[in-house]
Amino acid sequence: MNPKEKIAIRVAKELKEGQLVNLGIGLPTLVANYIPENVHVFFQSENGIVGMGPAPEEGFENKDLTNAGGQFVTALPGAMTFDSAFSFALIRGGHLDVTVLGGLQVDEEGHLANWMIPGKMIPGMGGAMDLVTGAKKVIVAMTHTAKGTPKIVKKCSLPLTSIRRVDLIVTELAVIQPTDEGLLLKEIAKETTLDEVLSLTEAKLIISDDLKTF
Repeated sequence: MNPKEKIAIRVAKELKEGQLVNLGIGLPTLVANYIPENVHVFFQSENGIVGMGPAPEEGFENKDLTNAGGQFVTALPGAMTFDSAFSFALIRGGHLDVTVLGGLQVDEEGHLANWMIPGKMIPGMGGAMDLVTGAKKVIVAMTHTAKGTPKIVKKCSLPLTSIRRVDLIVTELAVIQPTDEGLLLKEIAKETTLDEVLSLTEAKLIISDDLKTF
């Protein structure tokens, strides 16, 4: 299992029956592939769909059915499509239960940075600013480091997506909850150690008294 799959599987466990959930482009889109069969959630994409299913099997792609990142998706029974105005009314109106977004950095205060300077070879802001501000719960799904450089930092050096504190950070090594006191380390991966997680994290972590593995 690669790190991104591990992250997606762990994030999927956070989603509850009947929730309206937005998946950001990139890694977060994998979450739709790991929802338990007995849990029914409604996936929304800001380009105008509610009711996304897993990625289609090869040969069954529909060029008119994609997510916000342009990747092919499926539509579950009862799915609906709509324009961007309605889509962002859902987001900005506080109707999303959860958004799952990728991240470039998260700092000790729980602030997310997931975009950079226009013209670089990375995605732009997109709907991330609206999603972080409007969703009831914000989960950041990202790898713990970028080529060995910590992505959980003391203070973001990249532009912030929002001044709102995110609710949960899930990496292939750890599950971390930003709190008023700081970043609470709640879980570590079975394949790692506490010392490794701490060494690959620039920000100070508060270790839970009930530290679990996943």
